[in-house]
Amino acid sequence: MTTASRRSKKRRKNRKREVNIRAKCRTDKESQPIISPKVKKYWRQRYSLFSRYDEGIKMDEEGWFSVTPEEIAVRHAQRSVAGGVVVDCFAGMGGNSIQFASLGYHVVAIDIDPGKVKMALDNAKIYGVDNNIDFIVGDFLQLAPFLKGNVAFLSPPWGGPSYKMTENFTLDLLKPVDGYTLFQVAQTITPNIIMFLPRNVDISQVEELSWLSSPPLNVEIEENYVNGFLKGITAYFGNAAYWGVNQETSLHHIHEVLG
Repeated sequence: MTTASRRSKKRRKNRKREVNIRAKCRTDKESQPIISPKVKKYWRQRYSLFSRYDEGIKMDEEGWFSVTPEEIAVRHAQRSVAGGVVVDCFAGMGGNSIQFASLGYHVVAIDIDPGKVKMALDNAKIYGVDNNIDFIVGDFLQLAPFLKGNVAFLSPPWGGPSYKMTENFTLDLLKPVDGYTLFQVAQTITPNIIMFLPRNVDISQVEELSWLSSPPLNVEIEENYVNGFLKGITAYFGNAAYWGVNQETSLHHIHEVLG
């Protein structure tokens, strides 16, 4: 073999190696999820949102910043002491519905977005609880008069990440209607209501919700932390309030801080 032939063979080998390297880079990039800058920081927290994320969990962009962290969703399910049927009024990606179903509750999961309902169903299958959940595409406000349950879970949209910019988050900032209206609609289902709200919510307004019933409902306010960071406020009404607390010595409400 001449020197020129050896050089030509070496160049072809090097070109082939470069093509293989480029192909590998394309494959690696294609295997990575497409994450917009808007949700990049939430993607880094993906395992706190769904511990089984790597098994095929699906979320749309809104889902990344609206799904309840799994640790808090577990807490909500544990507090559903009324048992039986839980109506998840704004199911989204199914984070809360999955945890309610994991404890044996039958869940009616409602969302107005068909795409979200499809993803929530797929996520429930990963956790093996899809048989315990009835997924419904519809408007909770329209469906509520026809629903019955032991617990109504309300985690309405907070208006996106911008809620953090508000010093005092009032209930009228909730979507699709104000918090007072949402609460009254939920009461047509059951007086046992769990409401997950922003960490900067106006607590006095949350307590006022209990007075909308006759007689007024018991209410308990809880701060929810994940890894030492305050993530939200949960209000428990009716039989969901005062869980594990001697009601004879309880005040009208308690502030329970989770470490």
